[in-house]
Amino acid sequence: MPDEGILRLRSACPHDCPSGCALVVERLSPSRIGRIRGAEDNGYTAGVVCAKVARYAERVHHPDRLTRPLRRVGAKGEGRFEPIGWDDALDLVADAFIRSARRHGPEAVWPYHSGGTMGLIGRYGLERLRNVMGYSRQRSTICMMPAEMGWRAGVGALRGVDPREMAESDLVVMWGGNPVSTQVNAMAHITRARKERGAKLVVVDCYRTPTVEQADVAVIVRPGTDAALAVAMMNVMLAEDLADRDYLARHTDFDDGVAAHIATRTPAWASAVTGVPEAEIVALARLYGTTPRSFLRLGFGFTRSRNGSAAMHAVSCLPAVTGAWQHRGGGAFFINWWSERLDLAVAQGSDRFRPDVRALDQSRIGAVLCGEEEALLGGPPVTAMIIQNANSASVAPDSRTVRRGLMRDDLFVCVHEQFPTPTAKLADVVLPATTFLEADDMYLAYGQTHLTIGPQVIEPCGEARPNHAVTQALAQRLGADHPGFAMTARELIDHSLRGSGLGGFEAAAAQGWVDMALPFERAHFLDGFPQPDGRFRFRPDWSALGPAHALMPSLPDQAMLIEAASPEHPFRLVTPPARSFLNSSFTETPASRGRAGRPTALMHPDDADALGLADGAAATLGNRRGAATLEVRRFAGLRPGTVVVEGIWPNAAFPEGFGINQLVGADPVPPAGGVAFHDTAVWVRAAAIEE
Repeated sequence: MPDEGILRLRSACPHDCPSGCALVVERLSPSRIGRIRGAEDNGYTAGVVCAKVARYAERVHHPDRLTRPLRRVGAKGEGRFEPIGWDDALDLVADAFIRSARRHGPEAVWPYHSGGTMGLIGRYGLERLRNVMGYSRQRSTICMMPAEMGWRAGVGALRGVDPREMAESDLVVMWGGNPVSTQVNAMAHITRARKERGAKLVVVDCYRTPTVEQADVAVIVRPGTDAALAVAMMNVMLAEDLADRDYLARHTDFDDGVAAHIATRTPAWASAVTGVPEAEIVALARLYGTTPRSFLRLGFGFTRSRNGSAAMHAVSCLPAVTGAWQHRGGGAFFINWWSERLDLAVAQGSDRFRPDVRALDQSRIGAVLCGEEEALLGGPPVTAMIIQNANSASVAPDSRTVRRGLMRDDLFVCVHEQFPTPTAKLADVVLPATTFLEADDMYLAYGQTHLTIGPQVIEPCGEARPNHAVTQALAQRLGADHPGFAMTARELIDHSLRGSGLGGFEAAAAQGWVDMALPFERAHFLDGFPQPDGRFRFRPDWSALGPAHALMPSLPDQAMLIEAASPEHPFRLVTPPARSFLNSSFTETPASRGRAGRPTALMHPDDADALGLADGAAATLGNRRGAATLEVRRFAGLRPGTVVVEGIWPNAAFPEGFGINQLVGADPVPPAGGVAFHDTAVWVRAAAIEE
């Protein structure tokens, strides 16, 4: 039998992707996997999984996996290390933390994590360590803060319509997302609606993505102008009696003042801002306004701008104008964030939370490590770190500044990682980390309704250890006393599930997930929006959402907060995900690298002609933060003046030795912070790339 000895085991994708797929993994032996498939019996995953994860054997069995603890030898940045034992490595880390705390106080130690794994145990275990020890807290702003604040401004909470309802829609509007490349499961549900209901797919984006290629209606806007399009659509719907006035009166704060404001935001005005022809804006508004079962699927892309929160709020107003929330297959969805429904007090140590301890901004890691007083919030310098699930030297904004901070001789850095990333190469101690297949965890599938369970499938590679095991060992050395450090990861999962009324680990693991879907009335906010008055807000209370609220528009509007083009920097750079990578993950696997090719800048032919750039020519993109040289591809699927560079390539893929995010600013996005990854003004010049 060809399948003899192969086990098919349930698991869950750990990566920072909205799909949060339930998986079935072929285990070929206790230490080796075969192919991975999507779980067919999961209502959202429905047997679909992206090519990256399907080929995960390439990654988990990659010859470049870190397999032993390493200690730096030589100067920082040289990348020279020698193997050491686990006990010696952990002693070095603990001693550095103790010395740092003695000299500057415990806030000089900064445990740092990001979305390299979305595991509730693996990602957030450092919270338990910091809360018990009084180390500096972290404001996790780098990914979704602008989008989150914009959604909360109107809707009130991070939830919405079950995304499986897209299959029951007559119109799906994908706004600022590219699911063909980044969330294939969403496309599966959209495809079902198109086949079974004749539904139309509208895609709004700033360039012609693979998802745009599949759309019935494609709307290409200038970067950072989405709010103008949304408000002009509302203008048309109100003027042509396509709004549900009864719904607006019963469920929103819409009034004559809101109506008067929107009346000034005409399609002609929006066309001048967005670059979209006026007729296209009117046609889109009529299509949306005459389709009750219209599902608005909101992505992150259009919010990664300095006006991203205002843009999200403006777009989220659309189903309130039409009353689409009332209908099955209608309404809107951004993300689900179920943490408030889970008992994670022990798992994350939130029972020891210290509000008096400073919370440093994750997005401003460069400014923090370079000692900028404002970024340090008036506290001591950071002199010791452990970094898990993050490759900040490539992924963080203003990455030249990040590298400069990590290179400080008085800063001790421990990186717990799976591969020798640019960040790991700047560490003092490197610890080998397990992949999701080598550890127990559970995951919030934030782009759908399932809490997925991922039991360990194979033995760890070499001497790799899970995040939880590392925090346990450090806690013992540091004298951190908390029940969570005495429990295994599986015990923590079981404790959290039982405390949340969701059964225990065994039952959840056998199923593979727990469906957290809300009843129709709650998911569609028919019982009221989670705002103090129960109404959707056209007039947001920005002061309740962030300190920079004074910069925000009082009504849905185009906020001109962007890093605008200028004679010195005449182009606007957008840096969306690549189809073959996920942030900086999968950049090490042969299939993903082969599909992606090399770093490429998409430029409109008119712009390329003006600069004398042929297809395949080299160009340097730059601004006051840095410069990056890469290949040009002439591409008519964007507005002139826009440049698109897909993917976070390794720093070594660029002649300068720094990746594309060196050009991105780290200034906080109003009102509450975050990064404007798709909002960068640059110059472009002809260059040469040495082969």
